[in-house]
This record gives sequence, C-alpha cells and structure tokens, in this order.
Amino acid sequence: MSRQAKLPGAAELFRRTGTFAEPAPVTPLRSKRRSSGRERHDEKITVYVSSGELLDLETARLNLRADHGLAVDRGRIVREAIAMALAQLEEYGADSELVRRLNGPAGGR
Repeated sequence: MSRQAKLPGAAELFRRTGTFAEPAPVTPLRSKRRSSGRERHDEKITVYVSSGELLDLETARLNLRADHGLAVDRGRIVREAIAMALAQLEEYGADSELVRRLNGPAGGR
C-alpha cells in the first residue's frame, strides 16, 4: 500500500459543477456594513460545505488572484460574502437575495 497521497488533476479541480442560472442583477447597497477584513479574529465557527462548494470557493480565490490581482484567502472571501448578504438583508429585508434563496425550493433545509 502506497503512503503517497492521491491528488486531483487540473481537470478535476477546474470542472464545472451543478447547473448555473442567470445571475441576479447586482444592486448597489447603501448599508455601511463591511467585513472585518484582514485582521486577527478571536471568534471561530465551523461551516461544513460540500466538496463542490469548497472547489468553487478555491476556484474563486484563484480567479481573484489571477484575474484581479487580489491575493486573499478563503476566509476573507467568506467574510465579505457574509457582510454582503447581511447588508442586503438589512436594506431589503424580505426582498433580499438571502431571504429568496432560503425560501427557495428546499426551504432552507
């Protein structure tokens, strides 16, 4: 038995997963909510994601670096996404994308 780890190839890392719907139009937020950005964080949560979601997150991180020159880690991307979702919820309430997605076909389950 080999003790060498099997790593996925590039084709597996950058494959499309799932189906993609037309993205919703981006609505500028007037909220002052921002993520904490790059600083030391004392609080921690654990979030479980599927392998496809983790791959999408890592792909986004690599695209931000390659296409936009932003060297950010996955935690920073997640914190920004949370800040955006909460700001939109604050501003639009029931009409926010977060509420629409949580009320979707799966009902947030």
